[in-house]
Amino acid sequence: MLIKIRLSFYICLFIIGLLVALQACDTKQNTKVKIGILHSMTGTMSFSERDLVDVISLAIKEINRGGGLLGKKIEPVLADGASDWNIFAAKAEKLITTDKVAVIFGCWTSSCRKSVKPVIEEHHHLMFYPLQYEGLELSPNIIYTGATPNQQIIPSVHWALENIGERVYLIGSDYIFPRAANMIIKDQLKSRGITPLGETYIPLGSNDLTEALREIAELKPDVVVNTINGDSNIAFFRGISTLSKVKVLSYSIGEPEVRAIGAELMVGHFAAWNYFQSIDSDENKRFIDAFKREFGAERVVNDPMEATYIGVKLWAQAVKSAGSFEPLRIRSTLAHQSLNAPHGVVSVEAISQHLWKTVRIGQVRDDGQFDIVWSSDSPIRPSPFPTYHKKQEWLKRLRELELK
Repeated sequence: MLIKIRLSFYICLFIIGLLVALQACDTKQNTKVKIGILHSMTGTMSFSERDLVDVISLAIKEINRGGGLLGKKIEPVLADGASDWNIFAAKAEKLITTDKVAVIFGCWTSSCRKSVKPVIEEHHHLMFYPLQYEGLELSPNIIYTGATPNQQIIPSVHWALENIGERVYLIGSDYIFPRAANMIIKDQLKSRGITPLGETYIPLGSNDLTEALREIAELKPDVVVNTINGDSNIAFFRGISTLSKVKVLSYSIGEPEVRAIGAELMVGHFAAWNYFQSIDSDENKRFIDAFKREFGAERVVNDPMEATYIGVKLWAQAVKSAGSFEPLRIRSTLAHQSLNAPHGVVSVEAISQHLWKTVRIGQVRDDGQFDIVWSSDSPIRPSPFPTYHKKQEWLKRLRELELK
């Protein structure tokens, strides 16, 4: 009997020891939390998206140097969307189901975002989207850190009409963002009794702008509103540089793109954003200095990079507040987050999950930076569906565009 008791005692000790060892092993294996980075490292959009991967890397290193989150270090998992929205959707699925990431930071074009959106929603997951866009969308599973139409497109069109001229030509890449943005722009023009001189779309990634440039030269607009994305902008600005009196207002051209295209081709042209590197603030100086220390003094930063950085920092704040990495808990906590960002104070609007943001218009200088020529007095509340139509009307118009 005594032997059996002793045997049982030693068996119990063995089992307890085994459980402790397994728990220690499990703890060791779970000292990291994975986050997904979904951007184009190849294809036409890598021209712009590679910079966003770098700034996510910076934010992760800063968080890890500060001890990580909830006792865990952040481990990035990079997926190349290859500038193809079908690949973006497949990579989002893999990040969630195979890589088991806690959150995804990704997408640039609206076509890619729209392909990823149903994947994120099906898995009740969470994605941060950093680009200014056409709006006309809400998802409980996406945090939109870029500008809505009333935080970029609408105020900049009115500024251009007042300060550049009313002869307007529209040019963009041939996908949903440029078409939807121009739909909104034409609404603004119509309200002033103005009809655009022309409207042209080119295939994403195309460098053949001969016909569009010929038409612009012939029509002589005061301002060309540019919604071209990716490296097609190089050919566009090389061509437009021969038309000295034409000014361009762009929605996807920032400091890295100016550098890649050549500042000498872009001096005097305009861009509308929330952030410019030339913003004079302590928080912006810290952001710029940290990025240059990490990636080189010659590098520059732009609005989508800052919006991406904001997204990682807001997610980290929400994780700490929630005490969890679980997407549903993070989403509910994000509604109460604000941040002193490089471009100014931002806060998450609870209903739409977009950010309150300051609007700015910049003019390209010969050093490749922007002089800020106009800004809103304070952060503007996001309005994904511009208020001059009901939501149902916007969705109807958007469906009509998508069927074209």
